[in-house]
Amino acid sequence: MTDPRRRIPRTDTLLADPRLAKAVHDLGPGLVKAAVVTAQERARAGEIAPEDVAESALAELPGTATTLHPVLNATGVVVHTNLGRAPLSPAALDAVRAAGGATDVEFDLASGTRARRGRGALAALAGAVPEAGGVHVVNNNAAALLLCALALAPGREIVLSRGELVEIGDGFRIPELLESAGARLREVGTTNRTTVADYAAAIGPDTGFVLKVHPSNFRVTGFTAEAGVGELAELGVPVVADIGSGLFHPHPLLPDEPDATTALRAGASLVTASGDKLLGGPQAGLLFGEHAVVERLRRHPAARAMRVDKLTLAALEATLRGPLPPVRAALEAPVSRLRDRATWLAGELARRGVDATAVESVAAVGGGGAPGVELPSAAVSLPEHYAEALRTGTPPVVGRVERGRCLLDLRTIDPAEDRSLLDAVMRCTS
Repeated sequence: MTDPRRRIPRTDTLLADPRLAKAVHDLGPGLVKAAVVTAQERARAGEIAPEDVAESALAELPGTATTLHPVLNATGVVVHTNLGRAPLSPAALDAVRAAGGATDVEFDLASGTRARRGRGALAALAGAVPEAGGVHVVNNNAAALLLCALALAPGREIVLSRGELVEIGDGFRIPELLESAGARLREVGTTNRTTVADYAAAIGPDTGFVLKVHPSNFRVTGFTAEAGVGELAELGVPVVADIGSGLFHPHPLLPDEPDATTALRAGASLVTASGDKLLGGPQAGLLFGEHAVVERLRRHPAARAMRVDKLTLAALEATLRGPLPPVRAALEAPVSRLRDRATWLAGELARRGVDATAVESVAAVGGGGAPGVELPSAAVSLPEHYAEALRTGTPPVVGRVERGRCLLDLRTIDPAEDRSLLDAVMRCTS
């Protein structure tokens, strides 16, 4: 009898298949050839028939050429750092696609000459915070702080409260970041209490600026005291306020979260913030402040190393000019609507034999924003074993486990994703 392995198609024959040839065009030859070789090995091992090799290879191909997976965030953490922080709005995604090819990011189509890079995004940013005399964008908030230190305090002192010597994630710490720029830190006050008099006593000829850092990942309560931006602005030296989460104006749901407008009105020379947190845009470091100070930072040689690309500029502009971004929609979603959705989803699942119930839940802002703020929410409660099955499914769904149950919190699920969430749960039961 003829060995069936002899019927396994050759690699070049498979790659000539129109379906696989299209995949080569879309994904590149490396991924497609690897899928073909894997399918051939399966056929040699007798796991699939030789005539099914092409189909098997096609089934193994990813949807895109990246190893990143789109994920349904059912954790209840609105700005989840491990899941990419702010999801972009449809308007921002369209802008990224439009900017993917040749674009006028640094070119004036009317005159045919070079133009200010990212002028549309900068104009939108200035319009969003009119109190700022100047604005600038770098690649994240840590870069914004680093640029401040490089431009305003090289070889000089930065006065900072001991209670604000924060770690910003993944082992990176504000003090080490600033010292890497050649600045010296002058720590004042104590962990729980720092007054304006502490700052005043530390200011001298070597002071580059006073830094006010929002401790966005934690709260200090009890016997505490801190100096506000307005008090510090009266000390006669520049004040840089790192507000962290990117709130531009006061928000009723986040009464203790600092915002750019309030800090500037209080007298801050510069305000730094993140673009991918409460603003709901792409990763970026946002700088607002006095025109002359911002220009000094913009023209510093290190600013070039921190420059953002055209995709970030496009997404940022669309976030600022476009409709309500998903982060804001999630924050402001009425809890009654979340309960209705949880009831419907749990009912549909229960009708299909799944142990599912609608429960009250508590969501969080996340991403180093509004620590301690609890957002009332609603969730679908499932047996605990669903957590892993959903996380490793297609699409992956990331929930959280509480008291032996897997909770799928709907504050972080777009209503348009409800059907996908329902289908994902059902696939775990088959």
